[in-house]
This record gives sequence, C-alpha cells and structure tokens, in this order.
Amino acid sequence: MLDVMAHRGPDGRGVVEDDGAVLGHCRLAIIDLVTGDQPMRSRDERLVMTFNGEIYNYLELRQELIQQGYAFATSSDTEVLLYLYDCYGPECVHRLNGMFAFAIWDRKERRLFAARDRFGIKPFYWVQLGDAFAFASEIKAFRCVAGYQPRPDPDGLAEYLRFQFCLGDRTLFMGVHRLEPGHTLEVEPAGRPSIKRYWDLRFDIDTHHTEAYFIDRVKVLLGDSVRFQLRSDVPIGAYLSGGMDSSAIASLAGDFLGGRISTFTGGFREGPTFDETSYARSVAKRIGSNHFEVFPTAADFERDIARLIWFMDEPAAGPGLFPQYQVARLARDHVKVILGGQGGDEVFGGYARYLACYLEECLLGAIEETTDPSRHILSMSSMVPALPTLRHYKPMLQHFWRDGLFEPLDRRYLRLVDRGTAIQELYQPDFLTGYDPTEAFREIFNRPGIESLFNRMTFFDMRTLLPALLHVEDRVSMAVSLESRVPLLDHRIAELVMTVPPAWKFKDGRLKHLLRRAVEHILPEEVLKRQDKMGFPVPLVQWTAGPLRDFFRDTLLGREARERGIYRVDAVERLLDHESPFGRDLWGLLCLELWYRTLDGRSTRCP
Repeated sequence: MLDVMAHRGPDGRGVVEDDGAVLGHCRLAIIDLVTGDQPMRSRDERLVMTFNGEIYNYLELRQELIQQGYAFATSSDTEVLLYLYDCYGPECVHRLNGMFAFAIWDRKERRLFAARDRFGIKPFYWVQLGDAFAFASEIKAFRCVAGYQPRPDPDGLAEYLRFQFCLGDRTLFMGVHRLEPGHTLEVEPAGRPSIKRYWDLRFDIDTHHTEAYFIDRVKVLLGDSVRFQLRSDVPIGAYLSGGMDSSAIASLAGDFLGGRISTFTGGFREGPTFDETSYARSVAKRIGSNHFEVFPTAADFERDIARLIWFMDEPAAGPGLFPQYQVARLARDHVKVILGGQGGDEVFGGYARYLACYLEECLLGAIEETTDPSRHILSMSSMVPALPTLRHYKPMLQHFWRDGLFEPLDRRYLRLVDRGTAIQELYQPDFLTGYDPTEAFREIFNRPGIESLFNRMTFFDMRTLLPALLHVEDRVSMAVSLESRVPLLDHRIAELVMTVPPAWKFKDGRLKHLLRRAVEHILPEEVLKRQDKMGFPVPLVQWTAGPLRDFFRDTLLGREARERGIYRVDAVERLLDHESPFGRDLWGLLCLELWYRTLDGRSTRCP
C-alpha cells in the first residue's frame, strides 16, 4: 500500500505493527524535518498515529498542552495532535484549525479512532472486508489488500453521470467509502465502524451586526488564516490565477513575507478566452513575487491525461484538472508548499449560475410584486449592473430556460448543476441503473433551516462540489509531492459567512461581495473589477476538432471502448463533431473510459 502511494510522501516511510492493527505512513516532510517521522507513538507507547495534513494552530495548542504537563520530544504538529487526543479524546477535533485525515490506534483499548477535516481537504477512504478494516489516502492502495477486487458501483456511476462527482460517502468503487468531511470514525478489531458528524454548516443569520462589521471580520480572519498557513520549514509559494481568490491569498502572503514568495500561474495560447495571465502578472508585480508561468499544450494533455485519471482514482469535476496539474508540477520545481484560492466561490458565492438563478427569481418577483426577502433578496433594477458577468454563459442560460421557467427552486438549481443532459443519448440503456440521484440532490438542497435561495445554492455546493474540487486539488498536488493549502477554507471564515444576511452576501447581484470589499485595498483595480470570470477554462473543444481529434476518436471509438459496450457509438461520433463550447459531455466520456481502463488490471502502477 505504501509503495502505491509513494508519490504522496517520498521523504520517508514507517510501519508500526501491533496485535490486531498495522499502521503505515509515507512522509512528505514539511514541519520538523528531522524528528517528525510517522507513524508516531506516544511516550507511554499506548497511542500510535498516522496523520496526513497540517494543524496550523499547533504552536498555540502545544503551549496549552505544556501548561497541562505534557512534554514534547519533537517540534512537529504531529506530536501535538497525538497528545491533544491523549488529553481530550475524540473531542480534540473541535480544537483543530487545519487540514487533516488521521488515525490513532489505542493499544490499550484496542480501538482505532479516525477523523477528517471539516471541508474534506485531505482524503480518507475505508473498506470492510469480512472481519478486516482497511483505510488509505487513495483508493488504489486497496488493490494490495487481500480479498479486495475493484468493481464499479452502479449507483456511484449514476451520480457521476449526473453531477461528475458522487454524493455522500459513495465512490465509484463498490464497497469503498469515503469518510465524509467533518466526520469521525471508530472501529475495533472484527467490528463495524461507528461514524459520527462533529461539524456542519449552520445558517443562523445574524441580524444584529452591520455590513461593515462583517467585512472587517472577514478581513481579520482571512489575514489570520494566511498567517497560520505560512508556517512551514520548507519553501512556500502561491498559485496566482488572476482571479480575486488566488490574488487575495497571494497578496496577503506576499505582504506577510515582504515579497519573498514565488507565484505560479498557467494559461493557454489558444486565445484570450483561455488566458488570464496578464491579470496574474499585475498582482505579481504589485507584491514583487518571483513569478513563473506555464502554457500547457494539446500534446501535454494527450501525454498526461491517463496518468491523471490514475492519480485521481475516480474522475471528479471538470477539465481544470489538467492545467492544475501542469501548474502544480511547475510549482514543485521551486517550492514544497503552495497556497491557493480554492473555496472562495463556495464560501462567498462566486459562481455565475447563482446570478442566472436569481435573474429568474427577480423576474418572478417583479411579476408577482412580492417582497419576500427569504426568496427575492434582489430586484431586477438592482442586479442589472451585474449582468455582464453572464456574457460568456449564454449556453448555460439557453439550457436553463429551454424547458420553462418558475419551477420549484430545487428543480431549477438541479437544471443548472446537472451534467447529465445527454445521458440517455450517449450510453446504452442496460448501462444505466434504475437509481435516480434526484431525490438525493433534493435532500441536500432542501435542508431544513435554510431559507434563502442563495444559501441553499452555496450549501449544496459546499457539501458536494467543494469536496470534489478538493479531491482534484489533493491529487494533482500529491502527484508531484507538493503540499497544497487553502486559506479561504479556514472554518472560522465559513462559520462567520454563514451567519451573514443573504442580502449582504449577494448585494446588488455582485458575486462574492463580502470578499471583494474585504480585499479591495490589496488588489489591483483591473483584478477587482473583472467581470469575465474564467475558472481556468481548457480549449478542449478546439483541441478535439484539431490536434486531439485522433486521440479522442481512438479512445472513445476504438476497439477497447466499443467492446466495453456502454456507449452509443453513433451518438459519440456526433458529439465529437458537435460538442458545445465549454461543454462537459466529451470530458465526462473520456474520463469514464480512462477510468474503466484503470480497472483492467493496471491501477497499482502509473500509466
């Protein structure tokens, strides 16, 4: 298992065997490079821990534990976490500020305790094979466990075809579960795991404070989060896309470090629609960073995509996976830790589909002359200045309104996030299961206690899309042995933003209004006022019609794919010639086909 995941930790490895339990660890050394090896034992030999991630407030926790009589043999955050559990037991998770997936074996109680961070930044998978319980950071490691055979999960496939990610604890592999974000797990030898949620998003709206108060609190907490996450004993850098999120993080980090930071960005030469490097250069110039750029090509895509699906274990989210990997590889040539802006769209509300959904709601509100603030927090006139943000999203709007208007809110948002509009056309009928994920979607979207449409949309995305994007972030960084940190996902920031009245979070239809106001003093004006939100688009449709035409046809229409018997060949042929701009159907087909190939006996070695 350690051999399969060696890319995650090339700096050392260890194994601890005990009666009934074996723990292993591949180390990527970031803090305490000399004495922080794992698995780590407590001084009395009772506890053994393997830990993936970083505890950013470990210095403060260490001082608390010293005052309670604990003595430390290392300067690592690992030892702090180990003794925090010794002191507080499972309740220790509430005191952690960080990204983590860890497991602690209690030799005396013969019990394994595991936990995953609040947002799912770090992965944790588990399987139960008879009386044996196994866990790992990557699914491919289970191929080494006796009795495990990788098989597709039909329900997981149904969810992937609809959303390009799975819901809840489900994966694309039968019997393989993910420990969901904000959950703990306990299991004893030959027992079944007991799983509990220890943290969740709460939308207890604060009507007592002003908008200015919330802007100031975001500013303070964001600065504190970046300061925490700059703790490292190895070189640190920052992603810099040219968007507001990564620009804010890079700017704060650069200010803290006096400009002594490297920044990394990527773009495509296929035209301005696929290149925002000019914005990144503007930010890099302001903070005085050592700036690096990469421009991936179609040849890079053809060379790397099968490897990326292997690293991913299961495909998730969109084609941004490919350029993210290229930028991560560039960054790893210069640093070992990277800060990024992941999470800003989900926490602060940055997706253009939010604007599309409210455009329809404002139209309905104007027609009905309703002023219900739980639904219509905007008027048509107030959101008009924000509409240019939708300039590049006309295909999305056409799809959104194609089959009517003013349906129930859950049905409307499902239409915006549903990636499976061509499922019936592209796949053979016997491949599609009877399971329909619609009800699972509605259960999440219609969670009790969330009144406003804006909060329902962001809650669904934080519960489902965000873990999928963090899956991508983890895999592309770990593929090159790079630690990726995401300061916008400090839980204190999310907890604050969830209490803000929706009318202030989406003021006048401006996406990420609170964050924009909180960082306006540190960003160049051209970045702050951008309305051409990109999100690292990939010229995949252009490549499919040009340099990658043969690659896509050979992969999706070749003998191996035809013999698999799950695609409608004629429909795939039509799609190859008529994929819509920024369409995701071809991407979903390619990822699924390459994923199936990892099931054909090659998933313990990289292609």
